[in-house]
Amino acid sequence: MYLCVVKENRKYSAANPKRPRKYKVVFMVNEDEHKAIERYLGRYKISNKSRWFRETIISHILKNLEEDYPTLFNENEMRR
Repeated sequence: MYLCVVKENRKYSAANPKRPRKYKVVFMVNEDEHKAIERYLGRYKISNKSRWFRETIISHILKNLEEDYPTLFNENEMRR
């Protein structure tokens, strides 16, 4: 008799029990947007839709906040 051990490959860490998710966010999309999302998820083999939405939205927000960070000088003064 052979014992087969399947190693679980995890790309992401487990949920943090110290910071549970307790706020629900709901939004609607139209048919074309839904098709585009489903096509993207299928093409890139994304199985956890919730994680993907969360990571995509948060990364976009953090990127914009970083770009909009106030500086000592405005853009024209820095180019001189």
